[in-house]
Amino acid sequence: MDKKIQWTTRTALFLAVLIIFQFISRNMGQFVTGSLVNLVLVMSGVTAGMASGLAVAVLSPFFAFFLGIGPAFPQLLPLIALGNAAIVLVTVFITDKKSGVLTDTIAILCGAAVKFLVLFVGIVKLLLPFLPALKPQQVKVLSVAFSWPQLVTALIGAAAAFLIAPAVKKALRK
Repeated sequence: MDKKIQWTTRTALFLAVLIIFQFISRNMGQFVTGSLVNLVLVMSGVTAGMASGLAVAVLSPFFAFFLGIGPAFPQLLPLIALGNAAIVLVTVFITDKKSGVLTDTIAILCGAAVKFLVLFVGIVKLLLPFLPALKPQQVKVLSVAFSWPQLVTALIGAAAAFLIAPAVKKALRK
């Protein structure tokens, strides 16, 4: 199969799965939805490649917004895309040449930490204080949502991705 067609197909598949997970879990809370999103982000990067993972990471918050299943504030979308890209970049970069329990664990921890930092600093510290259209209660809710729960859901999703990735890689080779 042509490499471009294969890349496009895998990327579209991961993006579709991510949107389906968001849609199905939208009423199950941040820990379920966030963990599923991070699972797909990391899975797309470690099984289909960095470019595919980054495409899914950057496009997914915009698709979620336009489908009404993502954040209600469009000002957040670029920073969410950047946080998504961060977890993909870090996990794939660390595991690109060598995979193993120690390497995968380091990738999970570092990827989750970088995503958390990007979202916390970008949204909570830099963006929210300068959005006058938001009410104080909205700022409070968003500040919590983009703080420590981001670290937890990134850790859960990335760990799940690394548990499932070997089976997905094997299936993709067939």
